[in-house]
Amino acid sequence: MKLLEGKVALITGGSRGIGESLVRKFIEHGAKVAFTYVSPGSAARSEALAAELGESARAYQSDAGDFAQAESLINSIVADFGKLDIVINNAGITRDTLMLRMTEQQWDEVIQTNLKSVFNVTKHALKHMIRSGGSFINMSSVVGVFGQQGQANYAASKAGIIGFSKSIAKEYGSRGVRCNAIAPGFIATEMTDALDEKTKESYLAGIPLKRFGSGDDVANTCVFLASDMGAYVSGQVISVCGALNC
Repeated sequence: MKLLEGKVALITGGSRGIGESLVRKFIEHGAKVAFTYVSPGSAARSEALAAELGESARAYQSDAGDFAQAESLINSIVADFGKLDIVINNAGITRDTLMLRMTEQQWDEVIQTNLKSVFNVTKHALKHMIRSGGSFINMSSVVGVFGQQGQANYAASKAGIIGFSKSIAKEYGSRGVRCNAIAPGFIATEMTDALDEKTKESYLAGIPLKRFGSGDDVANTCVFLASDMGAYVSGQVISVCGALNC
């Protein structure tokens, strides 16, 4: 059963990690997917992914943290696909260090990429989505709920996403727009693959399900929220974390 047949989705930061899982899963469920990458170094990988998935996928180079680029992106997607039904604000970075060592640049980069990007994309996408409704899904983190030492910038950005998502849900629910946040825990990506075994074991010790999550674990939850199955779910924060810190 294809839960997203006929839908057009935008996934920011879709060329790798959780983003790539989202792109693949949404295509699997029948959506047409526009996804973004920022670095020119990711162009070949992104275009290869789009080519592999066929005419239903298209890659766009765009920095969601830049207001003007976000507006241009949304306009291009609507021109190319005819509409926009689903937005997943997934783009994100880390610049981890203790607070006393954190530079202004490390703070600003994380806030701009992780939080300002959500404002930029949502603002421009809303102009199109309030006409027929739609679903926003914003990628937060368990760190945004519980905090984490060495990640004050990241935690602040992800906590901000939660407040933002709840506000959008209240502002535009009457127009058929839903907005939710996902709070992943430890998800197996290229980043976690690089961890040494001792570090992995220490993380796993705190996860009752005794495994890292997969990109598909997150993507499946997003499919539910984006589809008609989640039609009465809005303003919520859904943790995909194996009961970590629950």
